[in-house]
Amino acid sequence: MSNVPGPDRAAKWNRRYDADRIKAIIDAEKPVFYGHAQVKFQMLAEMESAVKTVLNIAGISVKDTANYLAFSRQLWKQDQTYAGTTLAEAAAQTIAHWVSRGLAQATMETIRSQVFNIPAPTP
Repeated sequence: MSNVPGPDRAAKWNRRYDADRIKAIIDAEKPVFYGHAQVKFQMLAEMESAVKTVLNIAGISVKDTANYLAFSRQLWKQDQTYAGTTLAEAAAQTIAHWVSRGLAQATMETIRSQVFNIPAPTP
């Protein structure tokens, strides 16, 4: 194994992290990044609308809506990351967390099942 001299390492690092090169790469990929983000933003807006519908039906106060939306965004992130029993267990932990913050468990379980179609975890 050879020992690379310090100046050679610095030159390699400088080539790799050249700001103009990185900007060119990002500029070339920006339309793709934007396309992916636009789809996710639309999905997130549709999810929030469905959650607000559930909250209105359940008679949840407007002052509590922000907390339920924060809970729902956590579930949405988990739904994008996990599946199956792992997702069900993560959702149960998230519900327990928000119950400790004062949200209604029944309402969150309704959001979990109706909006996200996540089943309750099996014991």
